[in-house]
Amino acid sequence: MKLTVIWRLIVIQYVFYRHGLDELVLTLPFLRPVRFVKYLSPWYWLSNNRQRSRGQRLVESLEDLGPIFVKFGQMLSTRKDLLPMDYADALSALQDRVRPFPAEQARKRIERALGFPIESVFSFFEAEPMASASIAQVHAATLKNGDEVVVKIVRPGIEPRIRQDLEILYTIARLAEKYWSEGPRLHPVDVVAEFDKTLMDELDLMREAANAAELRRHFEHSPLLYVPEIYWDLCRTDVLVQERIFGIPIAQTDRLKAAGVDMKILAERGVEVFFTQVFDNNFFHADMHPGNIFVDVSNPALPKYMAIDFGIVGSLMPEDQRYIAENFHAFFNRDYRRVAELHVESGWVPSSTRVEEFESAIRTVCEPIFQKPLKEISFGHFLFRLFQVARRFEMEVQPQLTLLQKTLLAIEGLGRNLYPDLDLWVTAKPFIERWMRERIGPKAFLKRLKNELPFMLDNLAELPRIHLTALKQTEKQTELLIRQEKSIKSLREEMMVQQQKQRYTLIGSVLLLGFLLTQSHVFYEPHSWFWLPALAWVDLILGLLFIYFGLKRKPV
Repeated sequence: MKLTVIWRLIVIQYVFYRHGLDELVLTLPFLRPVRFVKYLSPWYWLSNNRQRSRGQRLVESLEDLGPIFVKFGQMLSTRKDLLPMDYADALSALQDRVRPFPAEQARKRIERALGFPIESVFSFFEAEPMASASIAQVHAATLKNGDEVVVKIVRPGIEPRIRQDLEILYTIARLAEKYWSEGPRLHPVDVVAEFDKTLMDELDLMREAANAAELRRHFEHSPLLYVPEIYWDLCRTDVLVQERIFGIPIAQTDRLKAAGVDMKILAERGVEVFFTQVFDNNFFHADMHPGNIFVDVSNPALPKYMAIDFGIVGSLMPEDQRYIAENFHAFFNRDYRRVAELHVESGWVPSSTRVEEFESAIRTVCEPIFQKPLKEISFGHFLFRLFQVARRFEMEVQPQLTLLQKTLLAIEGLGRNLYPDLDLWVTAKPFIERWMRERIGPKAFLKRLKNELPFMLDNLAELPRIHLTALKQTEKQTELLIRQEKSIKSLREEMMVQQQKQRYTLIGSVLLLGFLLTQSHVFYEPHSWFWLPALAWVDLILGLLFIYFGLKRKPV
């Protein structure tokens, strides 16, 4: 372990102790015998830590450790399976706000990236940033042709700091996986790896531009969501130029209501946007917090969402997409038996799990959520209860679903803020049922067959050759297996022979040793040889015979 890593771990431990979070460190099994040391700490007796909630203390600790730990805390706030509920709720209040770097430094970074003076591109560049976060900051600008844009610039020198902090997080995760009882099930190293990937993606603004272009293509003619245009000629790895949008921030509900927006329609459209991205496009905006969502109120009766910041997006493997859709469908129909079966079939719980018992546990958690408005349901609490059940059945956490879970929690927050009486389940059910009809069943099979038919017809003439090649390969594999079986049989016989020889030799040696030990006086009295009992001679002869046959190539 590097000295810098060791020193940083000491600093983290110091910060945790200072904020009264010694219980996080001392819960490790190998530190339990020395728990008493916390009573020797001056912070335990002199600070007001015990008057503050442990969630608030964790938030303050992460803020002291720096912006990367703040972002990690934001990610953890959506992982109800990893943290107690009070920790997760407190972390959800973390804000990724960092002091902005100077405008002159931003201008130089843009000019270095583009290769020409900033005045040749922009007629106006706002010195005061619109927003400043840990990875990048954003400035308003106007192009020479009059288009209003925003310019996103990666923070100078941030990548080495990120890599250093990631190394620390990996070290902590490996320790947790080794010493934490829940480590093997929750895969903390995989959690950090997912966070690592997210950060690296956010550092590459060309990737973000591609994400925005992809999402814009999916919703190009949609009344649900508007994605601003990318100016590709002005985009680089550390600089992104995008159309500036003008809408009402989603969190400003008073302004939305004053504009005459139908809040029920807006909330329902938010749910539809989410399910369209996840199931129709399999490409979803995974950072849908209120700061990234605006509303176009030009038609208040049919409001339209507007999104920014596409650094974090998600997609699912086809099998995960199908299992999630089927799980949703089963939930909506209260078919808890099917939910339990799907978890076993997908490998999310051990195959030895009793489906009936798992079904009963899921019913206990899920049944209360139906027939209630969203304002009376905490989806976060529901997930927490579900993860408690999963822990009982040794359900392994699926890191590939982390972004989906985070996005779904964000949708819940948006829906509750816009229209508290929205029933998320009733709104989503028709969408899932349509997806199931289109993707699963006879019609879906015929549609896939129709799509694959041209390829099948093109390759029809190749079938005899492919069949002949397969037969030849099968013959070769059969011959190889026969040779391997003969070799294994010969080896097994040789091993048996060697074992038999060893047994003969060992028995003979024991007999000879017994003869020599019991008759040792003969060596000092040579005339006694002829007075040995007959049994001793038998012992000697048998010992010599056993050794003889044991040393032969093939014993009898």
